[in-house]
Amino acid sequence: MVTARAAGIHGLTNDVLADKPAWAQLADQVHDFLGHAWICAHHAHVDYRELHRHLPTWEPAGVLDTLRLAKATYKDLPSYTLDALIKHVEPDLSQAPRVGRHRATYDAYATAQLLLAMANHYETWEQLVAAAVPPGLPGAPQQEEEATLF
Repeated sequence: MVTARAAGIHGLTNDVLADKPAWAQLADQVHDFLGHAWICAHHAHVDYRELHRHLPTWEPAGVLDTLRLAKATYKDLPSYTLDALIKHVEPDLSQAPRVGRHRATYDAYATAQLLLAMANHYETWEQLVAAAVPPGLPGAPQQEEEATLF
């Protein structure tokens, strides 16, 4: 069931989705497509939680969050929404799907372009991961245990 808030953001309603396949019909295909790859999203814990709810046996190699990465990369921005980051970074979106903002394909493309732009601020994959993966999500760096005498 699509909430009124979600319908207002994405323009998708229960009527629009009535003839579309249910998650149960697509779960195996989506699971196979995602495999054990890294995923990236803006405010990633929301997407990860939803994917994991529908695909409980799926586990990505890691989860990159462009919201978290943007806060580490651009420390003094007044806002870190996807729109604010697009305005600040000015990624090349000329090849983005023409469906517009708040649609999955456009937002995924814009997020990927932002990730690429921000990745240039880090010298190593480990530095990028440390800045971009939220604690507790797959791929988060493990804290080294402090050496003790016992």
